[in-house]
Amino acid sequence: MWPLYAAGFTTAFGAHGIAANLGGFSEDAVTSLLVLGGLLALYDGAEVLLKPVFGSLADRIGAKPLLVGGLMAFAAASALYATADSPGWLWAARLGQGAAASAFSPAASALVARLNPAAKRGRAFGSYGFYKSIGYTLGPLLGGLLVWAGGLRLLFTVLAMLGAAVALWAVLAVPAVPPLPKRRQTVLDLARRLVDPVFLGPTGALAAATAALSVGVGFLPVSGAAAGLGTIATGAAVSVLAATAAVVQPYAGRAHDDGRLTTRTGLAAGLAVTAAGLGCAMLPGLAGVLLAAALIGAGTGLITPLGFTALATSTPEERMGQTMGAAELGRELGDAGGPLLVAGVATLATLTYGYAALALLVAAGAVVALLRRAAVSAS
Repeated sequence: MWPLYAAGFTTAFGAHGIAANLGGFSEDAVTSLLVLGGLLALYDGAEVLLKPVFGSLADRIGAKPLLVGGLMAFAAASALYATADSPGWLWAARLGQGAAASAFSPAASALVARLNPAAKRGRAFGSYGFYKSIGYTLGPLLGGLLVWAGGLRLLFTVLAMLGAAVALWAVLAVPAVPPLPKRRQTVLDLARRLVDPVFLGPTGALAAATAALSVGVGFLPVSGAAAGLGTIATGAAVSVLAATAAVVQPYAGRAHDDGRLTTRTGLAAGLAVTAAGLGCAMLPGLAGVLLAAALIGAGTGLITPLGFTALATSTPEERMGQTMGAAELGRELGDAGGPLLVAGVATLATLTYGYAALALLVAAGAVVALLRRAAVSAS
């Protein structure tokens, strides 16, 4: 399992480590906010388009070859800019990194599911989410230190070495998981499975959690600055969010496996806590920012391992890659849609109303989850 945790760390560290440092340390390549937005969108855009494709491919050829190949491609894309050091190659490198992450990220999730029995999947996904959250937390900090020490090329060099090392580790330590025989699936069969509440419920919760997390990381510093807080205080608040999400995930997974927390109850509770966190973001001052960070982190920490566990439990083993790829697509849409919603409402009114709009949507998801739980219990 350790190489899979390392793969989760790699994609998170690579995404946030570079994104957090592009604007301030690459004046030759980032000449305007539009260029910065394009570079940031390249990585996520590649993931949105390719994750479902690579997820299905993992079911066809096996998840391990896709995991290793994706990590090697990530290393090659990172080395591209590290050696070329040209603004034009930076675009190619970011696109290559996003495409490579689209391959090894759903493959790693599928392997987490297939290498663990159903009774231990909560723990496994909790640990996987923990190390991924550590990557998100440390990416901006360690990435900034590397860029300060040796420029953007040093960061890309470290990412190339990290990707290659994890790929070699996976070759040596991850067992081969051959693809399973499966019956022919038509496009209509796939559509029916993707609109089934068993898939839509956990995926919607994962998308909502990712949307809230992205909004918290991006907009809580804005709220803090408006309240007169310095960069250290606002940075600490974002760290509280990421650290809380990382710590809660293994506990949530363990509680599920021990029978103390069901996926329906956990997802509903996670959505409710996340909505409460977004509501606290509407409060002025440091208290509102810290409460929002802690609650959003706790809510997303509950949702992430339970959502993936629910999907793995309800998915045929031979379709695990396809399901994980589609679920990752849902998360990416939440990652993009949450900030867009908040920013759009804030442009028309204020940031407080932007938080309120997303809080209402997430709370509505919690209500739907509770109603479905009550309906299942009644039947």
